[in-house]
Amino acid sequence: MALFDNVFKDIGIDLGTANSLIYLKNRGIVVNEPSVAAINTKTNHVLAVGDEAKKMMGRVPPHINVVRPLVNGVISDFEMTEEMLRHLLMRPKASPIMSYRRAILAIPNHLTEVERKSVEDAALNAGCSKVYLVESPTAAALGAGLPITQPEASLIIDIGGGTTDIAVISMGGTVVSRTLKVAGDKFNDDIIRFVRDEFHLAIGEPTAEYAKIAVGSAVPLDERIEVPIRGRDYGSGLPREIGMKNNHVRIAIAKSLRSIVDSVHEVIEETPPELAGDVLRQGIVMCGGGALLRGLDELLEKETGVAVKVADDPLTAVVRGLGQMVDNFDAHRELLDNPLKPLSINL
Repeated sequence: MALFDNVFKDIGIDLGTANSLIYLKNRGIVVNEPSVAAINTKTNHVLAVGDEAKKMMGRVPPHINVVRPLVNGVISDFEMTEEMLRHLLMRPKASPIMSYRRAILAIPNHLTEVERKSVEDAALNAGCSKVYLVESPTAAALGAGLPITQPEASLIIDIGGGTTDIAVISMGGTVVSRTLKVAGDKFNDDIIRFVRDEFHLAIGEPTAEYAKIAVGSAVPLDERIEVPIRGRDYGSGLPREIGMKNNHVRIAIAKSLRSIVDSVHEVIEETPPELAGDVLRQGIVMCGGGALLRGLDELLEKETGVAVKVADDPLTAVVRGLGQMVDNFDAHRELLDNPLKPLSINL
């Protein structure tokens, strides 16, 4: 039996828009890489996946295509998603005969049946024998240590790369939820647009992300932070450097942050009264990369009047939740979100 378990492994996959993480049973998190792939269009050969591919963004000749195959939490390029997943699944393999028996994948709320099927098919084609789906907020809440199986409200906000998932969970199910296509990638686009309009400078997504992480904030800061940003001047076409301040980034992403705050309001307004009382008592928990934005918890707390805290290690909350499901599959089976399929009846 031990030999069987060593050859056939169960895994949890957080296939995110920005990063993909893989949890291997009894080993923990074994892969944490950007969801990026680089392909040579002349030879149709995958050159790099993950960190190596991300380094190539905006720095390659025309025949090399660097793509992010997931957009807003949904597969936009099925073949590249499959190839990327296949490469990532090869990395934790201890031996060539090892295979994956069961895979639990986290997906955003409110995916269509077609979108769910594409995620499932990508994992099956990449080498998994059986695929189960679970909603990202449920996995994140489990990973954050919230009592999601109890008859009390757990309000989780998962701000990822492509989507922000807001959900009130009770008794292992989602009571009220919202999914916005406003998250880390939208913040980057806001910064690119702001730098273009304000400084007449063209910058790429990696530079915008660097500015967001280095000086970004949701509220005014006591200290003044500035970081040099380099790009191409729209007027002269020559390289130029500017100083990007924290208030510049705050102004750039203010509209996107407002839409997240408004959605949190809507979720709380639709929450049943008894559970709303639980939210006030238990507070709100944030996870995902967006939760690391300076002062975002302070902004939400001010706007909602509810205590807000950031989960421990918010970037891995979802995959840690998946890990708990993988390690104790039978105890968490009711959390899985596989739709009912028609029964086969033998007459």
